[in-house]
Amino acid sequence: MLKLGVNIDHVATLREARYRGRENGEPDPVAAALACEAAGAHGITAHLREDRRHIQDRDAWKLREVVKTRLNLEMASTPEIVGIALNLKPNIVCIVPERRQEVTTEGGLDVAGKVAALEETRKRMNDAGIEVSLFIAPDPAQIQAAARTGAQFIELHTGAYAEGFGSLQAREAQLERLITGAHQAHSLGLKVNAGHGLNYRNLPFIHRVPHLVELNIGHSIISRAVSVGLGAAVTEMLRLLQGYSADVV
Repeated sequence: MLKLGVNIDHVATLREARYRGRENGEPDPVAAALACEAAGAHGITAHLREDRRHIQDRDAWKLREVVKTRLNLEMASTPEIVGIALNLKPNIVCIVPERRQEVTTEGGLDVAGKVAALEETRKRMNDAGIEVSLFIAPDPAQIQAAARTGAQFIELHTGAYAEGFGSLQAREAQLERLITGAHQAHSLGLKVNAGHGLNYRNLPFIHRVPHLVELNIGHSIISRAVSVGLGAAVTEMLRLLQGYSADVV
């Protein structure tokens, strides 16, 4: 069964637009996480960025208290955030690159250029009972490097696929990259997640990518929730995951 992890960052983005710097405000990302779980989501994802532009420390700690499925903390591999993660003890961390000027995480991690540092972070997380995923482009060198770090998962960056979806040629080219990358990762013993830019229109084609464990989706679900409510938005996305076979050729 292909699992759905719902990223609730943009619930916090909306709150921070009006209530930044205050202890309380709406909408509440923690309440949103509980609504997603109630609707059948298999996990909750939240990105504690260094600049705290959306999720705040108090959100992360409250999420750790209440999430009953699987808490995935997206994070940069920096001393401050690593320390927080080791104390917070989410079920899994997904290490991502961060650039202060970006709106959201736009590119994959350069694992090949940081193998030793990422291996050290991975060891510290694993010693604390936390699984590790690396957010990378479907690039052979990056997938090979990810395996060298000892990470349990990779999360394939689907942004190029999402951006090229309107062109049949681009869509097929990016799907082939994802398919090849998933096969390579599986052969190296890595579990495979995917995410970034996935929505209700482009997700069905992702069924062609083998060996997927979980898709992490945020913006599309939160956007859809404005019209139909969060529970219905999650249910609709879960329906699109049905019928997936990890052994697809």
